[in-house]
Amino acid sequence: MNTQRQYLKAVYLIQEATDGPASTGAIADTVDVSPASANEMIGKLQERGLADHEKYKGVSLTDEGIMRAREALETYCIIERFLVEVLEVEEDAFRGEAKQLESVIDDTVADRLDTIIDRAEQCPDCFDADADMCSLLESELPSSEAAD
Repeated sequence: MNTQRQYLKAVYLIQEATDGPASTGAIADTVDVSPASANEMIGKLQERGLADHEKYKGVSLTDEGIMRAREALETYCIIERFLVEVLEVEEDAFRGEAKQLESVIDDTVADRLDTIIDRAEQCPDCFDADADMCSLLESELPSSEAAD
């Protein structure tokens, strides 16, 4: 299930990477849905004042949309860090777990998880969209070899 927060995060990361509006196709690819499904959610984001969509030009987040996208990205980082630092989930599994949890973790739970982890102050700017994870996690990941 893809949520508004996942779409906001996707649009934000695409905008940051391309330094311009996010295409519907790129958004659909990022959240792994059809372009029609992405278009439907983009319409909802626009209705809620979180995004502006210009046909053939793409989607840009409003100031409110950017703020909410950064909050969503921060929550995702908190989940990732909790999985790695506290639960010691291995590299090949934590991303999938984080994606599943991000749609069901609310702000209260994220705030509580945040008190347990050692999140970097620069979060969510430490997020590496290409790696789909916090860039600071790389050195902390337990390797599957360490478990042997």
